[in-house]
Amino acid sequence: MSNWQPSDFAVPVDPEKSRFHDFSLPDPLLHAIADLEFPYCTPIQSTVLPVSLADYDVTGQAQTGTGKTAAFLVTILTRLWEEPDTKPRASGTPRSLILAPTRELALQIESDANDLAKYLDIGVQCVVGGMDFQKQLDRIQRETLHLLVATPGRLLDFMNRRKINLREVEVLVIDEADRMLDMGFIPDVRRIVYQTPHKRSRQTLFFSATFNDAVMRLAKSWTLEPEHVVITPETIAVETVDQRFWLVSADRKSQLLADFLEKEKPPRVLIFTNRRDQTHQLQKFLNARNIRCEALAGDVPQRKRLSTLTRFKEGDIPYVVATDVAGRGIHVEGVSHVVNFDLPEDPEDYVHRIGRTGRAGAEGISISFVSEDDAFNLPAIEEFIGNKVVCTQPTI
Repeated sequence: MSNWQPSDFAVPVDPEKSRFHDFSLPDPLLHAIADLEFPYCTPIQSTVLPVSLADYDVTGQAQTGTGKTAAFLVTILTRLWEEPDTKPRASGTPRSLILAPTRELALQIESDANDLAKYLDIGVQCVVGGMDFQKQLDRIQRETLHLLVATPGRLLDFMNRRKINLREVEVLVIDEADRMLDMGFIPDVRRIVYQTPHKRSRQTLFFSATFNDAVMRLAKSWTLEPEHVVITPETIAVETVDQRFWLVSADRKSQLLADFLEKEKPPRVLIFTNRRDQTHQLQKFLNARNIRCEALAGDVPQRKRLSTLTRFKEGDIPYVVATDVAGRGIHVEGVSHVVNFDLPEDPEDYVHRIGRTGRAGAEGISISFVSEDDAFNLPAIEEFIGNKVVCTQPTI
C-alpha cells in the first residue's frame, strides 16, 4: 500500500466520461477503486459525486446496475477518511447508516463497502434479519463501527435493546425507497430516521427506482434542498442489453431452456420464474438433464441462499433459477444472459431482472419466453421501456 501512487492507475482523459481521479478522492480509496478496475464513472456516479462529495443532499432515481451503490459508498468513505475520529468510538455508534429493504441487498452493500474500504481502516458492519442475532451483537460490541448497513426490522431490534445508537450519524442513505414502501417498511424507517440527527445536521442520500407521489413525500420529509438526479430505466434496458422475445407454448418452455443451455453453453445465466414452486420444479428438471444449477427463492434458508450466491459469483455454479428475490440489488459480475422463463407481471420487475446483465455499460443478453399464459404482460413492458417488442421463433 505504501508504495502505491495514483499515477499507477493510469486512466486516459475522455471528454465524455468522468474519471474517479477527477474527484480528489483519498489515495487509499482510489487504490481500492483501481483494484476493482473501475476507471470511469457511470452516469449516476458522475452526476451524484460532485454534489454528494460537497455534502449536499441527493435524491436519485435509478435502477440497480447503474452504479449508485458505489456513488454513496465513495461519498461516505471519503468523509470518514478526511474527518477521522479524534477519540475512541463508543460501541454501536455508527457515523454513517445505509438502510436497505432486503437481506441480500444489505449484504451486497456490505461486501462492496469492504472492497472499497480495504485500505482505509474503517469499520464496516451489517445487521440483517434471518441471521444469528448474537453473532451480530458480538461483532458490534467487539469492533469499531463507522459504517452500518442494515435492514429496518433487525436495526430496530438492536435499537430497542439499546445496542445501537444513531445520534452520531452524519450520513444517512435510504436505498430503494419504493421497495421499502411496497414492503410496508416505511413506519419502521420513519422510526429509525427520527433517531438520527435532524436533516439539517446530517447528509441524506435518498435513492428510488421510481418517484411517485408517496416516494416524493418521503424524499421531501427526509432531505434538505436535495439535488435530484434521474437515470432513466429506458437507458438501462435498451442500450446495454440485447433483448430477445421467443414465442413458445407453456408446456415447451422447460425443454426449450434445457436445449438452449446445452447447445449454446452460455457462461453465466440467471433464470427468473414468477413463483417459488416453479423455481424448484425447473431446477429439478435441469438437474435431471445433467445441467448444473441451483435455486434462489424466499423459502430457501438464508445460509443456503448466501452460499448459492457466493458460488454463482465465483463461477462454481453456472446457472441459477430464481424468483424476484434475486432481482434487485444482487451484483454478480459477468452474468452473460438473463432468461425470463415467465414474463413478470410488473414491468418494473422486467427492467430489474434484465439489469442483472449488461451492468454499468457492459453488454448482455436477455431472453424472454412469451407463452399464452403471460403474453398479456407485454403491452405494459413495452410502455415502460419505451420500445415496441418484437417476438420471434426460438433459434434453438
